[in-house]
Amino acid sequence: MLFCISFLLYCNTLGHKYAQDDAIVIYDNMYTQQGLEGIPGLLTKDTFFGFFKVEGKDKLVSGGRYRPLTPVMFAVEWALFGNNPAIGHFINVLLFAFLVLLIYSLSQLLFASYLSAQITLFSFAAALLFAAHPIHTEVVANIKGRDEIMSLLGALSACYFILKYRNHSKVSYLAGAAICFFLGLLSKENTITFLAVIPLALVLFPLKNKASVPMKAMLAVLASTLAFLVIRTQILGFDFGASSSELMNNPYLKWDGNKYIAFTASERFGTIAYSLLLYLKLLVLPHPLIHDYYPRALEIQSLSDILPLLSVLLHVILAGLAFYFFKSKRVLSFSILYYFITLSIVSNIVFPIGTNMSERFLFMPSLGFCWIIALLIIWLAQRNKTLTWPILGVLFLAYSYKTVTRNTVWYDDFTLFTTDVKQGTRSAKLLNAAGGALSTEANKKKDSPEKTQMLEQAVEYLTKAIGIHPSYKSAYMLRANSQYWLGNFEEAIKDYERVLQIDPGHETAMDNLPIAMRDAGRYYGEQKQDYKKAQRYLQQAYSLNPEDTETLRLLGISSGLLGNHEKAIEYFKKVVENNPKIAQSYVNVGIAYRNAGDLEQAQIWFEKAAAIDPESVKQFSN
Repeated sequence: MLFCISFLLYCNTLGHKYAQDDAIVIYDNMYTQQGLEGIPGLLTKDTFFGFFKVEGKDKLVSGGRYRPLTPVMFAVEWALFGNNPAIGHFINVLLFAFLVLLIYSLSQLLFASYLSAQITLFSFAAALLFAAHPIHTEVVANIKGRDEIMSLLGALSACYFILKYRNHSKVSYLAGAAICFFLGLLSKENTITFLAVIPLALVLFPLKNKASVPMKAMLAVLASTLAFLVIRTQILGFDFGASSSELMNNPYLKWDGNKYIAFTASERFGTIAYSLLLYLKLLVLPHPLIHDYYPRALEIQSLSDILPLLSVLLHVILAGLAFYFFKSKRVLSFSILYYFITLSIVSNIVFPIGTNMSERFLFMPSLGFCWIIALLIIWLAQRNKTLTWPILGVLFLAYSYKTVTRNTVWYDDFTLFTTDVKQGTRSAKLLNAAGGALSTEANKKKDSPEKTQMLEQAVEYLTKAIGIHPSYKSAYMLRANSQYWLGNFEEAIKDYERVLQIDPGHETAMDNLPIAMRDAGRYYGEQKQDYKKAQRYLQQAYSLNPEDTETLRLLGISSGLLGNHEKAIEYFKKVVENNPKIAQSYVNVGIAYRNAGDLEQAQIWFEKAAAIDPESVKQFSN
């Protein structure tokens, strides 16, 4: 039943496309696209290297990332099935369903002697709520989220095998624990938090007929951890996280008018406390769900503000309950401590993670919440059995409805970005993504009011992104493209120039700027008959790209219209050099000579044009 429910809750993702970070690890990763041949690259490079393809850029996220297991899985899938997101979604849903079964089995194994007759209801309720909780949609509905699934599968499997070893003392269980833990670490570093979770489980839930706690079983996962850290260090070095100076990789920066400076300690920890409060809120009430919490989705907080203070108070109370009930209500205590331990690594307290928060970061910690709710369910069952299943059913149905409807938003990037941006978010990254998605989609359409509206909406979002992040290179670049397609050439030029101020070597901006200048010149010449202004833009375009034939042709036309026929002849002759087989190029030189009063040279150039295409000079035959 649990397996089928888990699968059915996410079966509406099987027809989805790639979305969000799938580009990084799948369809735009050079190693993944090589299939089996790319596996050595995935195993020996930072996880982001195959996407950026340039040394150094893969270190944009502090500490680097070494998570090769799921990219290797994607490479195998690519080799077998090609560019087929349906396979990725199917495997994600299948793995999630198996994870729910593991949660049920582990809950029974871990808590059986302390919940006795209620263990089946407890384990079922916990697994059912984990399956249905909408906070997991980002992980399961996004193929890249498989790293979270595999990490938790590896960690819980290792815990399961160690508990089996505790019961039966078979060495094969230790081998299973070591292998599963190592695979979990290769999926995502969060697995390492179980170095604290597993001993806690052994201490709180020892076998009642055994006096000793088999802590030597921890040697299996410690060995796996050591092996992983050695390999990771060999690949990435000793960098385990440092603050970035770019806002999109360090949310604890603020703009002081001309540069970014670090938050004060009060602002940093106040904002962290606020994010931890939002995590609690999303566990209890998972609405609205947004895939992006980059700056400034969370406004800057101070430790003296009311919500951070409330967060600190709530977390102190939870910690107090965990220690107060450490011996008397061990399942409650373990569930709270499990939540704290597994959340610690993504809390920004231990080290920076590059963003304020993310719903996927709750995937592992949320199991603690599900255990707590399951405890409430069995507490209720002991007092009023008639209400137990209706309450569990209502909670399950509410969560399931939200999960199924939220899944539809993950259909593709365009749907995801343009849906979530309407939640009133102030995330510069999400505004940038929505603007980019609208701009790209609009550019596929023929000229129409709909296309114009989409581009104008893109400019609005990108302008908001720049207002939040004044040095946001990507937003300036995307806005420049949108302004260009709208025909707002001067605004596009300003944005391209701003991109080059931020990054003087930006190749795309260097390529696009002279094109925008050329088309600005064309606009002022053809539409406004302002030939001096047209000439100014065209000369700027020519200085940046002197080989562009269309710029040379337009310069010839504007020079002739301004009465500078010698310059017109010079520009048109350069067009001929670039296009010696185009009759019209020779015709233009002939016209320029004729306008200059040199009819003899004009006739020579008309004859050259006629040798290529007699029809091109019929109107000049006399």
